[in-house]
This record gives sequence, structure tokens and C-alpha cells, in this order.
Amino acid sequence: MLKGLIIKEFRHILRDPKTLLILFGMPLLQLLLFGFALSTEIKNAPIAILDHAKDAQSYALQSKIFSSGYFRQQEKLKNEKQIAQSFEGGKVKLVLVIPPKFAEQLANGNHVEIQVIVDASDINTGITLQNYAQSIIQNFQQQIHPTSKPFMQIVPKVRMMFNPELKSVYAFVPGVSALVLILISAMLTSVTIAREKELGTMEVISISPLRTQHIILGKVLPYLLLSMINAAFIILVGIWVLGMPMNGNVLILLLECLLYVLVALAFGVLISVKANTQQEAMFISLLSMMLPTIILSGFIFPVESMPWGLQQISKIIPASYFIEAIKSIMIKGGGFDLIWKPTLVLAFMATLLIILSIKQLKTRTN
Repeated sequence: MLKGLIIKEFRHILRDPKTLLILFGMPLLQLLLFGFALSTEIKNAPIAILDHAKDAQSYALQSKIFSSGYFRQQEKLKNEKQIAQSFEGGKVKLVLVIPPKFAEQLANGNHVEIQVIVDASDINTGITLQNYAQSIIQNFQQQIHPTSKPFMQIVPKVRMMFNPELKSVYAFVPGVSALVLILISAMLTSVTIAREKELGTMEVISISPLRTQHIILGKVLPYLLLSMINAAFIILVGIWVLGMPMNGNVLILLLECLLYVLVALAFGVLISVKANTQQEAMFISLLSMMLPTIILSGFIFPVESMPWGLQQISKIIPASYFIEAIKSIMIKGGGFDLIWKPTLVLAFMATLLIILSIKQLKTRTN
């Protein structure tokens, strides 16, 4: 009797692809994602060089920096004014400023200060890049004076942009906001149409005078309002309780939140149309949103350190663009001139997902 029950259960498991996916697919996916993405090492970080010397030693130092594999040259700066522009536009993570007469001062045994200016809006990445730069400069120092007594002739003068006090909340609040908003919004809407299917009321709605877009609008609007209230609450707690700065325009920030929430809600509706049960809809929304947002958005692990394939996947994660936009607005005080790219991407994602949801619902109800 017991043997027959065990064999029956085994057969049921092996015949159910969803159970097999949970048993074998999810552990494999998690292992691969964490195995490749779980790294604090950063490679090919974009940096800029402002070289006032342009002599043999300054070129030798630059060659050593770029040959390390940790940095790649994004641009060469011509004056001090371009430093702030590079950081505000998000083009570079670090700027190295080499003083005039660099080789001459080294030859005379003078102390030379090299400015290492770091974007610390992402504190973990900023500290890591600072340590890389200081280590390379120290190694360069040992190369040019291999036999002399150890002393730091070249002194890195570090300056942290946007987050001089190195507060972890600057990275924590944008990341958690992105995770909470997309999980709540997607999960709430993912069960709406699936619930109607389970209750058997979807047929009644489908034969009503309402058009497909009206059905989706009626399902989404209440959750849109509630999600925006949630977004405003998260931002206010971040500012008033946790000490997050608000250097940009509040209306622009709310617009970014609106676009991001629309993406999440539209994706939730698409899941709800495809899923047959509420449980299935919840499972799909959690699996497709939580892990990618935590691992591939740059919230915890730097995207630059990931393999090329995962970096490309991160470009389709909505949270990547929302985190970039919210940091640019709140920390850097940027406007549309700095966040037009993530804004356009989020708007495109929202439009595409809404269109797909309408088409899928039409197919199901016809």
C-alpha cells in the first residue's frame, strides 16, 4: 500500500513540469546567478583622466592603471570644469587628476599629490575603486624607486563626490525602493485576472460592453493609485527618517516613480493573463522580479564585475534604470538632461507591456 502511494507520488512529480522546475530549475538558476554575479571585484570601470603634465611619467602611470584590468578610459578631460559634468552625467566612476610637471617633481624627490575623485553615490563601488587606484599608485611608486627606503612620494588625495560622509543609506534607499515597488505592484496586479478565472467571473466580464483596454484600465488604476501612495511614503521615510538627500526636483522624481510603477503593474497584468491560478501568478511574479532586481540591477552587486552576458540581461531589468534615475535626482540633483535615457527606457517598457497585455487578454477572451 505504502509502496504504491510512493510510486504514485513519484509519477505525479515527474509528470508535472512546474514541480520539476521548482525542484531542479530554481536551484540551478540561483546557483548560476549567484556564482557569476556574487562578486565585489570590479572590472573595466569607466574613468576619466585630467593630465596636466603630459610627460613620460604621467603616461607611464596611466598605462599601469589601464593595464590593471580594473579601469578603462572613458574620456580625457581638458579642464577642471569637465570633472563635475562627467560625474553628473554618469559617464565615469572615477577621475584621476595628474598635476603639472609630474616627471620633474618625481625626479627632484618632491612630494606629488594626485587627485583621486570618486563617485560615491554607490558607496561600495566607490570605496572599491578608491582602493584599486591607491594600490596601483603605490605599486607605481615602488617601481620608480625600487631601491630607496619606503616613503610615499606620490600621495593620492581622495575626494568622494556626492557622498563625502560615505553614508550607506545613499545606496540602500534607492535599491530597496526599486525592490519594494516592483514586487508589490507586480504581485498585486498579477492575481487580478487570475482571480477572476478561478472564481469563474472572467466569462461575465468578457461578454460585458467593456473593451479589453477598459478592463485592464479598471484593474490597474486602483493599484496605480495605491502604489504611488506607497512610493511617496517610501521616499518620505528615506528623507525624513534615514537622512536621504533630496537635491533634485520632486515632481521629476514622482514622474520616474509613476513610470516604474506602470512597468511593474503592466508586467503583473501580463502575468495574470497568462496564469491560470492566483498561486501560479504569485510564483511567476516573485521568480521573475525578486531575484533579477536584487542581483542584476546593480542594487547590491556592481554590474561592471559581471560577465558580459549578465550585463546584457541587466539592461532589460527595469530596476536598473529606476535606481540610476532616483540616484541622479536625489543625490546628484539632476534634471531631465541627466535622466532622459532611463526615462525613455521605462516609458518604452511600460508602453510595450501594456500593448502586450491588451493583445493577450483579447486573445484569451475572444
